[in-house]
Amino acid sequence: MKSPELLAPAGNFEKLETALHYGADAVYMGISGLSLRAKADNFTSKELQQAAGLVREKGKKLYITVNIFPHNRDIAIIKHHLQELKNIRPDGIIISDPGVHELAMEIVPQIPVHISTQANITNYRAAKFWEKLGAKRLVLARELSLDEIKEIRDHVSLELECFVHGAICISYSGRCYISSFLTNRSGNLGECTNSCRWNYTLMEEMRPEQRHPVYENDRGTYILSSRDLCMIGHLDKLADAGVDSFKIEGRMKGINYVAGVVKIYREALDQLKQGTYAVNDQWIRELSMFSSRGYTTGMFFGKQPDKDYNHDEHNKYTMSHELVGIVKALDNGNAQVALRNTLKLGDTIQFLSPGIENRSYEVSKIFSNEGLPIESGRNENIIMIPSEPGVRAKDLVRRPVNS
Repeated sequence: MKSPELLAPAGNFEKLETALHYGADAVYMGISGLSLRAKADNFTSKELQQAAGLVREKGKKLYITVNIFPHNRDIAIIKHHLQELKNIRPDGIIISDPGVHELAMEIVPQIPVHISTQANITNYRAAKFWEKLGAKRLVLARELSLDEIKEIRDHVSLELECFVHGAICISYSGRCYISSFLTNRSGNLGECTNSCRWNYTLMEEMRPEQRHPVYENDRGTYILSSRDLCMIGHLDKLADAGVDSFKIEGRMKGINYVAGVVKIYREALDQLKQGTYAVNDQWIRELSMFSSRGYTTGMFFGKQPDKDYNHDEHNKYTMSHELVGIVKALDNGNAQVALRNTLKLGDTIQFLSPGIENRSYEVSKIFSNEGLPIESGRNENIIMIPSEPGVRAKDLVRRPVNS
């Protein structure tokens, strides 16, 4: 079976390097103001050029997001950005607005256009519409079932992309207005305040003084906030439906999330490529280590979300392991680690390295960057600790949260 592409988020240069290190086939990123993740660190035009160089060096692909719903004031900025992309030469531009699509076809016709999930492609006629306009890939709406994806596949020849892991917005393929109404920050311009994650109560308009929780617990309901999407158990079904690219959400997530999730889906896709697919229990255990609101399969198996679609307070951003640092180099049995957290003698750690990711090690020695023995290190310190066979430069070091 042809293995679908594994497409990972790159919210900044460090996340880009992490995604590539752990096996992403392609990455997506954008600049602030023109991308639907304005709060991510994002990239400058110069950094995009550097990112493109790194991606090409690794033999991978780079997609640039230009997927806001622009106002008149944004058009000149978009034109300038598209001119810059002539030199950057990404492998695709992710677009949601028809006017921006037209500009791209005029200014950079040599760069393939991918139609964003924001365009709400939910039927094969819409898919054929974008195919006739010259799009190379469609990022399908999250509201589609597997059967609907198969039907779209039967009617078009262009590439199909679906989200397989990460946060889901309670809206129509991400076109959310709650944030605009409550905070004057438009999710459609990349400024979402995650208002759907807030705590809500029910009020009858003639009795504004009486507020009633919609019972999930005594604090209120989180009915607008879904669990996170996780399709690790069904990648073979998505491939059979004709999906060419599996997309991981998370440009605003940390490198601990990016590394762990990309690593697991890489292993899964490598197995899928062999022609058989059986879910490894280890993948499920590892996915539980990263921050999430619990998992759901969304609407892939029917128009009605599964019974576990909405999360409650007990499932809000649970996490069992935290980031300790990044291995910068290996030297004579020791690992040079750039710390992102405190670390002290006696702590239990794990190296996020293939084959040993679940082995725990007690930190028996810590040396400063100058080679002096020390008892602890803190965020931004460079230290040396004993390494293990199989650890690689750029691997992450993590530990149980309650260790």
